[in-house]
Amino acid sequence: MGVSDKPVVAQHLVTKRSFDVAEFPVPSGREEAWRFTPKAQFKALFDDAPAQGQLHWDCSLPTGVTMTSIPATQAPERAASAPLDRVSALAAAHAEESVLVSVPAGADLADPVVLRLRGDDPAAVVWGSVLIEVGANARATVVMEHAGSAQYGAHVSVVTGDGSQVDFVSVQNWDDDAVHSQYLATKVGRDAQFRGIVATLNGRAVRLVQTVDYAGPGGDAELIGAYLSESGQHVEHRILVDHSQPHCRSNVAYKGALAGDGARAVWIGDVIIRADAVGTDTYELNRNLLLTDGARADSVPNLEIETGDVVGAGHASATGRFDDDQLFYLQARGVPETVARRLVVRGFFADVVRKISAAPVRAKVLQAIDTELATLSTGADADIMAQYAEIFAQESELS
Repeated sequence: MGVSDKPVVAQHLVTKRSFDVAEFPVPSGREEAWRFTPKAQFKALFDDAPAQGQLHWDCSLPTGVTMTSIPATQAPERAASAPLDRVSALAAAHAEESVLVSVPAGADLADPVVLRLRGDDPAAVVWGSVLIEVGANARATVVMEHAGSAQYGAHVSVVTGDGSQVDFVSVQNWDDDAVHSQYLATKVGRDAQFRGIVATLNGRAVRLVQTVDYAGPGGDAELIGAYLSESGQHVEHRILVDHSQPHCRSNVAYKGALAGDGARAVWIGDVIIRADAVGTDTYELNRNLLLTDGARADSVPNLEIETGDVVGAGHASATGRFDDDQLFYLQARGVPETVARRLVVRGFFADVVRKISAAPVRAKVLQAIDTELATLSTGADADIMAQYAEIFAQESELS
C-alpha cells in the first residue's frame, strides 16, 4: 500500500439507496432492516400496484411559502436521498406527482407551515411523495400531521439550504386500524441547523425510517422522538445519521412508553462517522418505559467510526419500569398511586415534548399523551389526573 493510499474500511451500517424498485425484493423477514417488523401487517405495502385511494390534504402556508405539484420524474434529482427500502421505492414509483413545498431563501417565518394528511379508508393503499425545500439562511418550522385510516407508504424528502434553521415535526396520530411506512430523507446544508421531531401516538402498525446526510461542513442535526404503543400496536423507528462531512454534529433522543399485552416498540439508531468526517460530535439516546406486563421494547444503538479525530461519539439505551423513588415522592404527598404512575409517565416525556417549538403542536402532543393516560384512569383518579395535567400544561407553556 502506497503512502497516500487510504485503508479500505468494511462498512456495515451503509444501506443501499435506489429509485429502482427491482433493487428491493419483497422482504423475507430475515433481513437486518426487517427482522423486527411484523411483515404480515405491512403486506399490502409490499405489492407493486397503483394506489387505491388518496389522502385528504389541508394546509396552512405562511406568506411566501408555495406548494405545487411536479412530475414524479423530476423528484429524483431534487430529493435528499433515493429510497432505501421496498415501500419507499414503490411510493416514489407509483406517485404520479410529487408535492413540492418551498420556503424561499432568507425567509423568517413567524408561523409554521402545517400539512395535514387524513385518510378515510383503512383498506386503501395510498402512495405519497413529498419534497420540502428550505432556501439558504431561512428560518422555518414545518409540521406534517397524519390522521384517519389508510395503508400509507411514503417517501418524504427535506432539503435545508446553507445557513438555514429548520424544525420539521412529523405527527402520527392515526386511527387504530391504520398502517404507515415512511422514509424521511434529510439533507442538512453547510452550517445549517436541522431539528427533526417525531411524535408517534397511534396507529395499528407504524414504521418510520429517517436518514440524515450532510451537504457541507458545520451542519447540526438534532433528532427528537416521543412514541406510545398500546396492546396489539407496533411502533418502529429507524435512524441512520451519516457523517461524511467534517465538523458536523448530531444528537438523537427518543423516548417511548408501552402499555398492554402485545404492545411493541422498536428503535434502531445507526450512526456512521466516515474517514473524512473529522471533528464530528455525535450522541444518541433511547429510553423505554414499560407500563404493564406483556409489553416489549427492542432498542439497538449502533456506532461505526472510521476516524479517531472526533470531538465525541457515544450512545445509551435503557428499558425499564417506573422509578420507585418518584412514585414514593408523589404518594408521600397524598397523590394516589394510579395517578402518580401517570404523572411519572408525563414527566418522562417532558424534556422531549418541550423541544417542540410550535406551541399548537406541542399542546396537541401533550393532549394526545394525556388522552392515552386517561384511558388508564377511572373515577376520582381521572379527575385528579386531569387537574395535575392542566397544571403541567401551564408549566410547559411558561417554560
